[in-house]
Amino acid sequence: MSGAMRTMRVAQVARAGGSLDIVKREIPQPGDGWVRVKVEACGICHSDSLVKDGHWPGIQYPRVPGHEVVGTVDAVGAGVTQWKPGQRVGVGWHGGHCGHCDACRSGNFFACQVDLKVTGISFDGGYAEYLVAPAIALAAMPDELPALEAAPLMCAGITTYNALRNSGAQPGDVVAILGLGGLGHLAVQYAVKMGFKTVGIARGQDKEPLARKLGAHHYIDSQAQDAAAELQKLGGAKVILATVTNGDAMAAVQGGLGLNGCMVIVGAADAMQVSPLLLIMGRRSVKGWYSGTARDSEDTLSFSVLAGVRSMNESYPLAKAAEAYDRMMSGRARFRVVLTMN
Repeated sequence: MSGAMRTMRVAQVARAGGSLDIVKREIPQPGDGWVRVKVEACGICHSDSLVKDGHWPGIQYPRVPGHEVVGTVDAVGAGVTQWKPGQRVGVGWHGGHCGHCDACRSGNFFACQVDLKVTGISFDGGYAEYLVAPAIALAAMPDELPALEAAPLMCAGITTYNALRNSGAQPGDVVAILGLGGLGHLAVQYAVKMGFKTVGIARGQDKEPLARKLGAHHYIDSQAQDAAAELQKLGGAKVILATVTNGDAMAAVQGGLGLNGCMVIVGAADAMQVSPLLLIMGRRSVKGWYSGTARDSEDTLSFSVLAGVRSMNESYPLAKAAEAYDRMMSGRARFRVVLTMN
C-alpha cells in the first residue's frame, strides 16, 4: 500500500459526551477472522447516541460510531474464506458472538453471554472511510441496492422487517405501526408487502398523506382520535409494532390489541405502563425485538429488493458528520440520515 493510502478520515468521539470530530488515522489491517471494508455509506441511527453520550457500559474511547454500513471488501484476514476483495457487503448492529455459550448453542446469537459484539460500540464503526469487522458480521449486498439506499436497511430495515416476520401475524391480519418516522416509514412498507391490513398511527392529520403513500390501508391521528378504540373498530390488532421512543404513546394504544394480540416494541423508550387486566382478559402480550444477525440482514435486503421497499434519506458527506448527527437527533430528518464517503 502506498504512503498516500495509509491514512483515512474518521468521525470519532474522543470521550463520553464529546463532539464528533474528523481526524486522520492509519488504515487498519484486518486480523485473523476479520475483514476490512471500504465504506461507501453509513446511516446515522438514534442508537449512536449511546456512543456519543457514553450510555453504553464499558465503552472504550476514542470510538467511531456507525452500524448501518455499506461498502466493498478491501482486504481479508487470515482464515477468512467466505469473503473476497471487491464483494459488496453491509455491516449492521450485530457484530459477532462466541458461538459456544448456552444462548449461542440454542441459536439465540443476539443474547450471547460471552462475546457479544456491537458494531460501532465494541469496535470502530462506519463513520469512516474504512472499517474492520468480524467476518461473521458481514452481509452480502444485492447489486440492485445503491449504497445510499441500502445503508438504513442495515438497522432500521432489519429491525422492523425481522420484528414483523417473527410477530405471528398472518396475511390479512390487522397490523398497526405506531410512529411514521425513521423506523415507522419502513415498517409500514414491509407490513403492506407482507400482506397485512396495515394501519399507520401518528400525531396529526398531516401525516396521513405519507401513510397512504407508503401503502397503509388506514390512518389514525392519535391527537384527534382514540387510537385504541379505532383499532378495535377494525377488529383489534393482531400486532402493534411500536417504533416510537415514548412510553406514554405506547401505553395509549395497548387497548387496541385484539384477542391474542401482541405489542412488539422496537423503540427504546425509558418506561411504559402496561395494564395486567388487559393482558389477562385478552391473552395479550408485550415483547421486545432485537434487530438480528447478518443472515437476517441478508433476508431483509433480499425482501426489500423483491418487494420494492426503500428508505427515504437525507445524505451528508463524512466531513459534516456532526451536522448530520444533530439533524438526526432533532427529529426533523425525513426520514433517515446517511453519511457518504465519496
